[in-house]
Formats: sequence, structure tokens, C-alpha cells
Amino acid sequence: MFNLILFGPPGSGKGTQSVKIAEKYQLKHVSTGDILRAEVKNETELGIKARDIMERGELVPDELLIQILHSVMENNKDVKGFIFDGFPRTIVQAGALDKLMTKLNVGISNVISLDVADEEVIARLLKRAEIESRKDDNKETINNRLSVYKNQTSPLLDYYTKQDKLIKIVGVGSIDDIFNSICEKLDK
Repeated sequence: MFNLILFGPPGSGKGTQSVKIAEKYQLKHVSTGDILRAEVKNETELGIKARDIMERGELVPDELLIQILHSVMENNKDVKGFIFDGFPRTIVQAGALDKLMTKLNVGISNVISLDVADEEVIARLLKRAEIESRKDDNKETINNRLSVYKNQTSPLLDYYTKQDKLIKIVGVGSIDDIFNSICEKLDK
């Protein structure tokens, strides 16, 4: 089973690239953000809990996310693999994902990190806010999300480097150029 993690700061293009990667390599795209937004929209118990946390730009509790991922993986045993978009975001989540993968007798093949400067991220997210009317894309929340990312998610670079799984990709340029860079690395 071929399993990937794609991470980078908010607005780095994770969602866009994950969809393209999933299609090319026939992987199940797992976006915790999309799953959570759907729960919020449908006003489920999980959605109501998650809404307030997400609107502040904070991270949803790990136990909830692991339960969601376990369920998704159990319900999709026939796929060639998974691409995790937006998870893990902390060392604790990475450890929990490793335990879940071990429990399911699979592993993470590669971790792709999209590198994008803060200024570019802010510009992209403010533009997305205009287009999609997302409440979590305002200047204050964006700055908080970037701060959370740097403090909690950036240590994952070392975590996956030590496992020899990290692939860094420059996340600036055309969508296709970035996608081609990712595929070049994965196909080696």
C-alpha cells in the first residue's frame, strides 16, 4: 500500500495537489479539513464541537481526528493507498498515526512538504476568502494559523527527516509545475 502525507502551511496548495496526486496514483484522498467542514455544515455532534475550535484557527483534538482516520481507512480497505492532506499537524498526531498504521499493518511511504513563504500564504488565503467566503480566512485567523503551524507542525520536518521519508517541494509556481515536481520525486 502506497501512503503519502502532504503538509505545508495553510494556503500552501495541499488540497489542490492532494487531489491531483490521488487521481494520478489512484489513492484515497483524506482531508481532515474537508471532513471536519462537512461535519460542521451538517451540524453533527462532531461538527458542533469542531466549529468553535476551527473558527479560532486552533487544532481539533487528536483523539477525534484519529477516530475519523481509523474509520476512513477501515471503510476503504480496497484502495491502493491514502494521501493524508492536513494530517498529522503535530508530533503527537504523527505518533498516533504511526500507531494506527502499525495496527492496520501498513506504513507511510513518503511525506511531501510544500514550502511557501508567509507573505504568499497570506495573499493566497485572503484571495480564497473573497472567492469562497470562508470565515476562517481573515487576517487575524490566518496569522494565528501560521503561528500554530510554525510552533506545532514545523517540528514534523525533523520527525520525518529522521525516518528518511521527507521530500521538500517549493510550493510556489503554477499548479502544474508544482505537481510535476512532486511526481518527479515520487516516481524515483
